[in-house]
Amino acid sequence: MTSGPVTPEIFAELARTRPLPVVTVALRAALHARRMLLLKSLLVRVERRHDALPPAVRRGFEEDWALLERAERADPAAVREVLDYPTTGSWLAELLAAPDGPAFEERLDRLGGVAVAAALRAGCRFTLTRPLPTGTLSLPGIGLLRCAPGPARLSGRAGVVRLTDSAGGTVLLSGAAPDVLGPRRAPHGPPVWSALHRLPGSAAVLDDVDPYRVPPGGIGPAALPGAEHPYSDHLAWATRWRDALALLVTTQPGRAAETTALVRSVVPLTPPAGAGTPMSATLRTAPGAVLTQLPADRRDLAELLVHETHHTKLAVLDELVPLRRPGGGGTLHRVGWRRDPRPVSGVLQGAYAHLALMDLWWRARTGPGGDRTWGRRAAERFEVHRGQVGQALSVLSDSDELTPEGREFVRTMGAHHGSLGVTARQFG
Repeated sequence: MTSGPVTPEIFAELARTRPLPVVTVALRAALHARRMLLLKSLLVRVERRHDALPPAVRRGFEEDWALLERAERADPAAVREVLDYPTTGSWLAELLAAPDGPAFEERLDRLGGVAVAAALRAGCRFTLTRPLPTGTLSLPGIGLLRCAPGPARLSGRAGVVRLTDSAGGTVLLSGAAPDVLGPRRAPHGPPVWSALHRLPGSAAVLDDVDPYRVPPGGIGPAALPGAEHPYSDHLAWATRWRDALALLVTTQPGRAAETTALVRSVVPLTPPAGAGTPMSATLRTAPGAVLTQLPADRRDLAELLVHETHHTKLAVLDELVPLRRPGGGGTLHRVGWRRDPRPVSGVLQGAYAHLALMDLWWRARTGPGGDRTWGRRAAERFEVHRGQVGQALSVLSDSDELTPEGREFVRTMGAHHGSLGVTARQFG
């Protein structure tokens, strides 16, 4: 039925939402294979349109691609971190969907930031001049530079990049301790380097600068934009993240390990206008990124991370093993956790995420680590969602929109759903 990184055994464990290291490794391998396929598609498209591209665009692409290849030869693992970063996926999807002409060429310029980020991580030595018409250079997973619009000279060595902009401002960029150099100042001021903040106890970052972190139309019915650096309060996020991870470690260590392995970035959204459940989302083109408003406490964030991590898992799996037939989605269904009716794809995503939460709540019901409040809430939510997930699984079982693999996946989800609450399970 399945092959490659997703064997039948891993496929079954995924359906059970089990947080196993072998599953995480398989998902990361599948994600990387997908990114490499998209990059190959980009290379083929550029080669086919080689003569139609403006000479400057063509030269820029060739320089960027050559630098990316050099970085990959120097340190493949470091380059993989850049290529697999969530916003690299968003950019590739938008670029490959763009029509030929200015729209494609404008987005193609992003490859420069990807190549420089890869060279920076790999410690490559290089020198190049790049046009920065908007005065920004985004390095995926590292940070964002704002400088004078126009050509900028970049030179890299030993994991540090020196950039001199068109007004003579100079800045050093690194993934660890960026430093703005002086005293040379241009009328517009010196370049400003905004480094991403790492979230404690993980490799994830708080991404509040990348232009591709949130779709142009925003998130959700309110079209929420991303919170802008430096107004995203990274200290509050770091504290909430640390406390949520500690709660997951106490409750279900495997979930904590899975979260830190699969979540590459948290994208803060603008705060809610009033009280209520924080808005959160995972983009199909950018698995590994959790887009959310700041939750009220560590319990809310712990649950939100498990929920969105399972959207990431299903997004990666569905690219490799399609669970739904193409062309479906005409029929809408009611689910217990949403007011609006959902297509089969939405029912499957929601049932899968809530099944993982049921597994978490089953373990939290006794109030681990002395958190009796979460224990009581977990017990209540477990009972409410047990019936809701069961109804959603019935909808999926009766649907003709699933592939044979999709039906098998739902059957295994149903078996796990039936086992929860019967006896305590022993896996992480």
